[in-house]
Amino acid sequence: MALKAEEPAGAPGDARARAPSGARRVAVFGGSFNPPHVAHVLAATYALSVAPIDEVLVVPVFRHPFSKELAPFEHRLAMCELALGWLPRVSVSAVERDLGGESLTLRTLEHLAAAHPDWAMRLLVGADVLPDLPRWHRFDRIEQLAPPIVLGRSGFAASPADHPGEAAGGPRSPLCPAEVLLPQISSTEIRRAFAAGDLDAVRQRVPAAVITYARAHGLYGSAP
Repeated sequence: MALKAEEPAGAPGDARARAPSGARRVAVFGGSFNPPHVAHVLAATYALSVAPIDEVLVVPVFRHPFSKELAPFEHRLAMCELALGWLPRVSVSAVERDLGGESLTLRTLEHLAAAHPDWAMRLLVGADVLPDLPRWHRFDRIEQLAPPIVLGRSGFAASPADHPGEAAGGPRSPLCPAEVLLPQISSTEIRRAFAAGDLDAVRQRVPAAVITYARAHGLYGSAP
């Protein structure tokens, strides 16, 4: 699939973030992954297929900045390995556990940039996070370190979003989700289905290896 230089900011083929020659182009894919589901798998494979990146780095949140209750980190890390770690050019990182404390995207990106000066980073996000961007700490700096790749998601508007702090930074092209939509899968609904014992609903949304792991460890109210 040819990627056009005129694509809007945030689209998978956005040319404004071309990596320096020789740099490894890494898309950082952060999230709660509570649990990881098939839309996460599709997001990683879609981005690798169409975006100018060499690798997807999956980064589970250690402690959510918006105080969301999460399954223990080690379980979510293990489930990410099962759901995504087997994919070519996808790796799973425990960097936010190693940094400790509340997980902030900017802190993680600054750490990765310092640890890997040969990387040219992008930030892989779904259209569903665009309304939350004003709550993100220093999104202007995040965008400098890792220009976003915004993936479309069914059930969420595919319209462009303004950059937070637009007035301070001057006008820029809006963040535009890709036209291709990933399925609308809710981790909240998956957890409810686990707790209710509705495995038929879970099996349509969650990789089989993740289901086996979650049930073996009694996660989300599930039984072995």
